[in-house]
Amino acid sequence: MNDVIQAAPSSERLASLKQLTLITYILYALSAVIGFTAIVAVIINYVKREDTAGTIYESHFTWQIRTFWFSLLWAVLGFLTMFLLGLGLLVLFADSIWVIYRIVKGILNWNDGKPMPVKA
Repeated sequence: MNDVIQAAPSSERLASLKQLTLITYILYALSAVIGFTAIVAVIINYVKREDTAGTIYESHFTWQIRTFWFSLLWAVLGFLTMFLLGLGLLVLFADSIWVIYRIVKGILNWNDGKPMPVKA
């Protein structure tokens, strides 16, 4: 059997991951004004994702990554439908509200020390 037992994360590691998780939430929030910060945040999510394994921050990283990709998908669809059907502004508005919700919910759960409700 090749069962790998992971040691419990140290308090320093958890503190570092907690801080990094907040930084990525802030980068996602800033992307409303400075668009490229979301790209920086998702790169951080992917690079540091393995470090979060087995902690509550793993669910936050998954939440953030999914927020990025689904928001990008809806933004592209919004821009496409803006030119084709004129519904794009509504799609872009809904996307913006959804992203704000995801960031706020994530930060609130982060602040309370709770994992995000994501399924594997």
